[in-house]
Amino acid sequence: MWYGVSSIAARFINYLLTPYLTFKFTESQYGEMSIVYSFIPFMNVVFTYGMETAFFRFANTGDKRKVFNTTSLSLIFSTIILTAVLVLLQHPLSEILQVTAHPEYISLSAALIALDALCIIPFAKLRQDGRPIKFAFVKVGGILINIVSIYFFLSICPRLLAQNPTHWIGRYFDPNWVVGYVLLANVIQNAITLLLLSKEMLGFEWKFDFTLWKEIMKYGLPLILAGFAGMINETFDRIMLGWWAPVSNVDAAKAEVGIYAACYKLSILISLAVQAFRMGAEPFFFKQAQQENAPKIYARVMKFFVITLCFMFLLVAMYLDIWKLFIRNPKMWVGLKVVPILLLANMFLGIYYNLSVWYKLGNKTIAGAYITLIGAAITLLINWLFIPYFSYMACAWATFACYGSMMVVSYLWGQKTYRIPYATKKLVAYMVIVLLLFFIHKAATYFLDINWFSIGFATILLALFARFILLIEKKEFQKLPVIGKYIR
Repeated sequence: MWYGVSSIAARFINYLLTPYLTFKFTESQYGEMSIVYSFIPFMNVVFTYGMETAFFRFANTGDKRKVFNTTSLSLIFSTIILTAVLVLLQHPLSEILQVTAHPEYISLSAALIALDALCIIPFAKLRQDGRPIKFAFVKVGGILINIVSIYFFLSICPRLLAQNPTHWIGRYFDPNWVVGYVLLANVIQNAITLLLLSKEMLGFEWKFDFTLWKEIMKYGLPLILAGFAGMINETFDRIMLGWWAPVSNVDAAKAEVGIYAACYKLSILISLAVQAFRMGAEPFFFKQAQQENAPKIYARVMKFFVITLCFMFLLVAMYLDIWKLFIRNPKMWVGLKVVPILLLANMFLGIYYNLSVWYKLGNKTIAGAYITLIGAAITLLINWLFIPYFSYMACAWATFACYGSMMVVSYLWGQKTYRIPYATKKLVAYMVIVLLLFFIHKAATYFLDINWFSIGFATILLALFARFILLIEKKEFQKLPVIGKYIR
């Protein structure tokens, strides 16, 4: 719970920046920021090259100390080299990302990626050692520092200069460098996070086990391919939208990216659930692997996870008139039609992560790479064919098709390799029912477009679904700790 709640809290607090940034930025500025932040996850994959998952895998089966020392030293040296490469390539990369006026954005990105990579193993060690409170404190604390820094740069500094044009801060502050200040705030956040993790970070010994490192790399390298393809699926559509949007100039293309990126944020609840699941699931799955009833445990986890995602889909999709206020720039509301599509896509992604237990436990990470490559190919193909005609709607449907395909392929392949007794028919039925409820609500509000009716009818449908799930899964809920005793 600590890992899940802290991850949700950290991501949610970070998402609270969306109203602020959509208020402060134009659509074009928000798009430019989104393009840069679409590039960063690609580099995160390269900088970390599967070390986090490999750390859990080998720390559970071998000498924890050797694993910690080897992975820490490997990341330190590789981070230094890769950071230097990024800084040297800042000009050509800025042209690719259409931020040629600000090549320094690439250097700032390199700094925050490097600091983030150095935090990977210390965070993993906290999880491995069962220290969730410190993990939660550092995670949430880092996000709060980021928010305070952004507010200082984008609100306090302009206010000080407005009150006193000769203020000393004017020598360092550029009001047109808004995206740069968001990146700088991120660098400050990661630097302080690394400082808070200094005990874990500096706890390694200068003992590098080359034989162990080769085994770790053999396990982790396919995860680079999977992670890189995963980032194509997750964020590359913003970059492609900037290249191929059916508009007349670069600023208009960035505005399209800004609209899409802002509306993507409204899949917040499902994205948070998936992130929390990923943080807690990997160490949990590895620890349960030796249990005789492990497959049944995994199936049970899947059931509760899908039920949770179904509720989250309804909470966002049926209350979209409320959630849209999260975006403070009404000009961006034109893109709200992508939200239900992206919610479903993220449901598929969450289920895929749950299904991925079969290849991680079986040391068949190359299978994960193949599956993700299939998704990446679908993403690239659909976006290449349809962005020039349908703009960000193509991106939304590409994401849906990508994650849906990955989910289906992983399920079919996994059941042949490591059979888990998932309640497949029941879970599919739950998702179909949720879709029917959404379309019923959509149809009703089409004929009676009144705010109070939309909210009231959505609440009735949500309550009916909750009652239905409670009746069907009563025995399962009764087994749960704390709340189980209240369900009769």
